[in-house]
Amino acid sequence: MKQIISILFVVLSFVSIKAQNTTLFEEGNTLYNEGKYAEAIDKYMAVLETGTHSSELYYNIGNAHYKLNNIAPSIYYFEKALLLNPNDKDIKNNLAYAENMTIDAIEVVPEVGFSKIIKNITNNFNFDIWAWGAVIFALLYVSLVLLYYFSYASGRKRFAFITSIVCLFGICITLAFAFNKYQIDKKDNPGIIFAQESQVKTEPNLRSEESFRLHEGTKVQVLETVDDWKKIRLSDGKTGWIASEDVKILKEF
Repeated sequence: MKQIISILFVVLSFVSIKAQNTTLFEEGNTLYNEGKYAEAIDKYMAVLETGTHSSELYYNIGNAHYKLNNIAPSIYYFEKALLLNPNDKDIKNNLAYAENMTIDAIEVVPEVGFSKIIKNITNNFNFDIWAWGAVIFALLYVSLVLLYYFSYASGRKRFAFITSIVCLFGICITLAFAFNKYQIDKKDNPGIIFAQESQVKTEPNLRSEESFRLHEGTKVQVLETVDDWKKIRLSDGKTGWIASEDVKILKEF
């Protein structure tokens, strides 16, 4: 009886929180439509504080910050919305508008050759899809091997042998792409500069020389953390160290 009561309590709590979040989200939308952007952000953030994450929520927060000309927060929340919904055109368009407000003009070093082709193919699917592909090929391979051993007709044996070899290649290829996708995702650790102006140092300490400066809204790759410093890399290949408080990691939910 106690277990049933506990389960009912959990379910009712979940329903209550969901209803409350829906109300807060709608109140935020109303405030946004009335031009009260700061108040709308407060409502949206109250939803976030309950542990609720969605591309719609991050998108609305980004829009509200954009209306207030808050460069870094608008880009940050648009980018987080894009992580959850990578193909949404509205998010991409509004992110582009927000990025036009940034100061730093950083060139992107294009990838060329075979590595670009492999990366493009790898990024067509996520890790789970590549892994499931390997599992399917493995099941087909086992089925075909069994068919080969238990078949008496030479034509059926020949078919099972050839297609099993194809499936074996399929296993190797999908596993390779799955591993490559895992490595790409593991290394991908983007962040947004939140400081109005941040000094990028050659070493992780205040006494080291300044390499260059970055401004709010600039997107960087965070490579490693040492004490209160983070090593970053720009899209043009430049690297350096900045204070940890100057950058917010996008994949931290």
